[in-house]
Amino acid sequence: MSSRLDPSWSVLNSHQTFDGTRCVDVFSRPNGTFGFEEFRRDPEDRGVWTPTAYFSDHEYASVDEVLVAARRKVGWLGSVSDL
Repeated sequence: MSSRLDPSWSVLNSHQTFDGTRCVDVFSRPNGTFGFEEFRRDPEDRGVWTPTAYFSDHEYASVDEVLVAARRKVGWLGSVSDL
């Protein structure tokens, strides 16, 4: 898990590109809200997942809301997932 994600948050699912270089994690927070973050993994970073945006700052009331937002904000996500 990236250091940007609070350890108290629970990752519900993770969606990766077919080549394994991009990822979106969808998570829940203890306060009942949901969020997501996009990551990249490059060879020069030794395979460490690096956040690419600050999507995790936003709170959504439901998993459905967070999935709609993730599809809208992360262009490649629709091509690798049936979200």
